[in-house]
Amino acid sequence: MKRIIATLLLGTAVMTVSAQTAREEIDQNPWLAGSNYLDYDRQLPDFNYTKAPKGYVPFYFSHYGRHGSRWLIGDNDYERVIKPLRSARKEGKLTREGEETLRQLEIFNRTTIKRLGDLTTVGERQHHGIGRRMTEHFPEIFKAKGVAIDARSTTVNRCILSMIAECEELMAANPTAHIHNDVSEALQYYLNGPREGQVKENAGKGDRRHREFTQQHTKPGRLMGVLFNDLQWAMDNTDTSSLMRHLFEVAINMQSHDNAPDLLHLFTKDEIYEMWRIQNVGWYQNYGPSPLTGSIMPFSQANLLENIIQTADTCVAAGKTQATLRFGHEVCVMPLACLLELDNCGAVIEDMEQLDQVWRNYRIFPMACNIQLIFYRPQKWSGAVDDILVKALLNEREATLPVTAVTPPYYRWSDLREYYVQKLREFKEQ
Repeated sequence: MKRIIATLLLGTAVMTVSAQTAREEIDQNPWLAGSNYLDYDRQLPDFNYTKAPKGYVPFYFSHYGRHGSRWLIGDNDYERVIKPLRSARKEGKLTREGEETLRQLEIFNRTTIKRLGDLTTVGERQHHGIGRRMTEHFPEIFKAKGVAIDARSTTVNRCILSMIAECEELMAANPTAHIHNDVSEALQYYLNGPREGQVKENAGKGDRRHREFTQQHTKPGRLMGVLFNDLQWAMDNTDTSSLMRHLFEVAINMQSHDNAPDLLHLFTKDEIYEMWRIQNVGWYQNYGPSPLTGSIMPFSQANLLENIIQTADTCVAAGKTQATLRFGHEVCVMPLACLLELDNCGAVIEDMEQLDQVWRNYRIFPMACNIQLIFYRPQKWSGAVDDILVKALLNEREATLPVTAVTPPYYRWSDLREYYVQKLREFKEQ
């Protein structure tokens, strides 16, 4: 099983997606520090796709995508920021900036009533854009007369609405398309399956290290001085470190809304970067190939990868132009990208202080993140599976795969299939 060693990555400066450091990218675009809250449209890639080998045309499209931007989910996500500020206001302990921050939060919080976790207008727009570009980039598939498109979603409303938004674009581009939508608990085992077996047993083994990292990199003193006029009172009556992190979560997710208040100005560039590093480590430990969890967490998506392989086998054998769309969550996209070893998503990093130099979560799972596998065949195809090529896109960017390319970024499907089947077999035999 292939592993990318951190020291090799660091020593040779392998960053397949950018010559910039994470710090430079976030300084230029602070919204990237949102990790899984990043607005997809704030990180759109350049669409300079590599032409397929001569004589090859796309005929099958396999996809897994996350829902678009949403309100925060937890019942207390907004109130746990508002309550301590209200208590301070009652005691006359807020600065003018603190008063204004509380005012904006209280106004915004009224819009969250019965909206927690819902898809926002921003999220819907993201999926309309993705669906439209799918038809533009792969017209051989999506504009083919009578093309069959199978679209399936988890049972969560924001996922269903995201699926609808993309399918609306597909139907608008091709009224002859036969689109089948399906939503059922029966699909959950691979669209959003629970952690089981070894994955469940290893979950949480990196928590202690993440807590230590979080404590070391949370420095709330300056921010508390901006919000409170009595720093000692704040320290005695408030968990200032938690307040800082929770306020950042609310502030960074404002990019999920149109015309939302700007609270990100409360944080310095250093603080924004450290808040991101904390999240980067947390996601790596819980869903990435962290050695602290035995590099096993990506196998939470074993069922999903098996479904991708089995469905591809059926569609390739049929030889018909068609598409399979799946809609779910970032807790699936993140480990799936690592399991597939797209670019350097599968990098195994020992030192969490060095993680930001190699592994950047915002490049994997922004809101509406997606993995696309596009299958190509010769125009004059004999039916031989060895002639099928695959290209992978991560958030619509061409990505590398863990086998030898026929010509980058095109890979032989039979090679890739064999690699993943063996990888899954080794996991099950452990």
